[in-house]
Amino acid sequence: MTTEQLYKVYRKHPVICTDTRKISESCLFFALKGDQFNGNEFAQQAIESGAAYALIDEEKYAVNEHFILVSNVLETLQDLARFHRKMLNIPVIGITGSNGKTTTKELIRSVLSQKFSTYATEGNLNNHIGVPLSILSITDDFEIAIIEMGANHQKEIGFLCEIAQPTHGLITNIGKAHLEGFGGIEGVRKGKGEIYEFISKSGAVVFLNADNAVLKEMCNERGIQNTISYGSAFDNFISAALKTSSPYLVIDWMTKSESSKDISYTAKSNLPGIYNFDNIVCAICIGSYFQLSPGQINAGISSYHPLNNRSQLLKTEKNTVICDFYNANPSSMLLALDNLESMNAASKAMILGDMFELGMEAGKEHQLILDKAMAANSARKIFIGEEFYKLKRSKAAEFFRTVQEAEQALAENPILTSTVLVKGSRGMKLETLLKLL
Repeated sequence: MTTEQLYKVYRKHPVICTDTRKISESCLFFALKGDQFNGNEFAQQAIESGAAYALIDEEKYAVNEHFILVSNVLETLQDLARFHRKMLNIPVIGITGSNGKTTTKELIRSVLSQKFSTYATEGNLNNHIGVPLSILSITDDFEIAIIEMGANHQKEIGFLCEIAQPTHGLITNIGKAHLEGFGGIEGVRKGKGEIYEFISKSGAVVFLNADNAVLKEMCNERGIQNTISYGSAFDNFISAALKTSSPYLVIDWMTKSESSKDISYTAKSNLPGIYNFDNIVCAICIGSYFQLSPGQINAGISSYHPLNNRSQLLKTEKNTVICDFYNANPSSMLLALDNLESMNAASKAMILGDMFELGMEAGKEHQLILDKAMAANSARKIFIGEEFYKLKRSKAAEFFRTVQEAEQALAENPILTSTVLVKGSRGMKLETLLKLL
């Protein structure tokens, strides 16, 4: 079956499922394979649960006309997404970066939704499987789409761009994330820069944080002229200044056309953390570029509430907790520590977990974070994980190999009436500590 023939089937059955626990009536089931599973083995179950067809790549499972045999299910999914993308005549905003991708994506979605029927990547479906699934979720009802693209090695962003074909793109920042896979910070810069490579060839638009020297240099290296800038300077398309950050960010902003007229607007967010300033201004810039009114833009910013432990401020009976433990890398960890230091609180505490995927740099990067944390003004400093435990030196801090050990310590000696930063890599599962905070 050719991609064009399969596309006709998809148009009749436009819902894609890859998990038999989430089968919907008349969907297409793609039998993907992984290190620990073989989707072909569940194809029959998918049909019995209501799927119209199951795409498989092992002939022995093709028992009737409801099974479509292809050479490789994953590649077929990607090819189908490419074909569907060519049929879409809407703006597609591609977003990548080391930190803040998902928060920025959700802010942009919230803003653009004030005017347009807007699709955005659900959750973190931002890899070689998630991006095709996202593209195939864009129906004719949507007027604009935002596709998040993540990567942990070079050439991945370029591959995802070939599928998503962004008409507009942005990099939130370049930081020390996935150093092991990228081969160091220069590898991160090269890998994330692949979206600029695509844009330089396609003539698409870049939304550029003009305050970020690295991103400006990356654009200049590729000769990208079609940029829409945002930042602190008045000559940007959008210029902005932080009004307050206690506890949530409030931002004054103006457009380039109005900067000489002293006309400004105020966006009130539900996001703590000075590091979210760029993310908010980016969303303002994109909203203004797509001709939303200042009122619509500010409504989009104020209506976004962070979830999933990303910059989430949680007030418990005991403390105020900064839930920022969806993930962590050295760059985002330093920003989180800076933010905690800047906050106006009578008592502060921090619980930091190991950062993963740092390879040979793990020891050095954890030491840098430890040094920064030890210099901070916090009553309690708790470090969890094997990497931090290796650096145990000071009696002024608490070190635990596991979250379970930290749980016991917090139960015996709880943190009370404090502002508590909780941050670490997703695999540390620091959310289990919330019940004690």
